[in-house]
Amino acid sequence: MFKFCAFSLFFVLCFFKAQSQTPKPQTDTVKVVNDSIKRVAFIKSLANGYLPTKYVDFDLKYLFKYNQYEGFRTGLGGETNQTFSQKYKLAAYAAYGFRDQRLKYGFSGGIRLIPNTNTWINLSYTDDLLESGSSNFLTDKRFFQVFQPRLLNINLFHRHVTKALSFSHQVSPKLLSEIQFAFSDIDPTYNYNYFYKNRLYHNFDLATTTLSFQWSPFSIYESINDVIKETKNGYPKFTLQYMQSYRNAFGSDFDFSKIDFRTLHQITHKNTSKSEFLLRSGLALGHVPLTHLYHAYPNNINKETLLQRFSVGGFYSFETMFFNEFFSDRYATLQLKHYFKAFNIANRFKPQLVVSTRFAIGNMNHIARHHNITFNTLNKGYTESTIEINKLLFGFGLSGSYRYGAYHLPNLEDNIAIKFTFNITL
Repeated sequence: MFKFCAFSLFFVLCFFKAQSQTPKPQTDTVKVVNDSIKRVAFIKSLANGYLPTKYVDFDLKYLFKYNQYEGFRTGLGGETNQTFSQKYKLAAYAAYGFRDQRLKYGFSGGIRLIPNTNTWINLSYTDDLLESGSSNFLTDKRFFQVFQPRLLNINLFHRHVTKALSFSHQVSPKLLSEIQFAFSDIDPTYNYNYFYKNRLYHNFDLATTTLSFQWSPFSIYESINDVIKETKNGYPKFTLQYMQSYRNAFGSDFDFSKIDFRTLHQITHKNTSKSEFLLRSGLALGHVPLTHLYHAYPNNINKETLLQRFSVGGFYSFETMFFNEFFSDRYATLQLKHYFKAFNIANRFKPQLVVSTRFAIGNMNHIARHHNITFNTLNKGYTESTIEINKLLFGFGLSGSYRYGAYHLPNLEDNIAIKFTFNITL
């Protein structure tokens, strides 16, 4: 933020200085423009979580994290940039968790086959942790946050050693596709067994194929240096993904299928307020261990009192839903959020009121297959609402959430979550 302000001030000073002097030679003007372009590119790289150098962009997302299993986690990562090569890409990272005292790492390499359709083939190897019950889309863009609030409270992870081959292709400027073939060794870090064919599995192997599509029909794209780039965000956006696991293929233990869908829509109003709608759903069929089932992105710590549960709110999480309280093999969530126009109290003090409502529904077959863990299902429908006042001080704010409806708890304070919020833009 301070760098951005300094750069902005620099541009303003340059502008007024230029107005008060006679025109400079054209070569000097070109140099100033080029320097400005480089500074803007540098700021954009920082906003995306990269510290750029001549050939390698260092990845800031590995520098520092914290969660309930690893404790403090620190590391370093990076990937080659277009100055190094426009056809080849190399990336690697390593991170260490001080509580579990384990090194995690990954590396990958890619070749661009067809420039004007962003067609890449990639190989990767990863030895790291994943949150059990989470579901990610292959086609998601890189998402960087200076601070990841929900990560602080997660305690249910599984280790995965994954070797993957992936192929990404821009079918059209508005339709991105990716297919991945992966072989994973899964080892839950918690006491859990899955019962299948008269045997209890704690760790297991999976061979999977995943096909993912992202369609952005209202975005605007341009070809820049033979690369298709989104120059204007348009909504709604749609993402669809299918995963298939094969039993007995390359030693894989389970046979199951998963279908995931997500749509995100935003409406920006004339007074700069904004409404946001997020629909997400998933269906898992077959013999699916808990690691690959669904939760609804809960964000409430399993502690006794309201003050003990005081933490940091997430962006798309259920703030009153306790971690590991619900799991599903089929589910749907709907989130409605409205950002009011910021209060223009002072130049550096513009708090913003945000209200939201979240709803989740789901269910599960064959619960008895999951051993040594207790959870509920969402078949009655889960509802909560939240009021936030953001950007009160240094990006921090406060939020209050209330849980009501079918899963309202007998003790009143167990239905309430009060948390910090954190919003900052580079």
